[in-house]
Amino acid sequence: MMKNKKYMSTKFEVSGRVQGVFFRKHTKAKAEELGLTGWCRNTPHGTVEGEYEYVSEEQPSSSSSSNERREEKRHWGAEAFRHWLCNVGSPRSQIDRCSFSEMVVSNSPRFEKFRVVR
Repeated sequence: MMKNKKYMSTKFEVSGRVQGVFFRKHTKAKAEELGLTGWCRNTPHGTVEGEYEYVSEEQPSSSSSSNERREEKRHWGAEAFRHWLCNVGSPRSQIDRCSFSEMVVSNSPRFEKFRVVR
């Protein structure tokens, strides 16, 4: 049976002391650790913005429990990344606010890896 892959992406912006404290470097490392793709960059108004993407595979009704666990991990990774962006950040950062766009669903991936845009 075929799996139906969907690619879920969300834009984010983080405010506070997030520039000059290696926030982008740590954001990239956290995204890679969690299996996410996308990008991040500094903005002229002192924030860090970006977008992350993950794959969601819709399983046929007879899916195995290991496939279900893999899907739960993917979703958990996106939630863990959101938590990290809003509450943890890089060691020297201070996060005052974070915001996210609505999730966009696509049939094909938009990113191959997570990168820092300069």
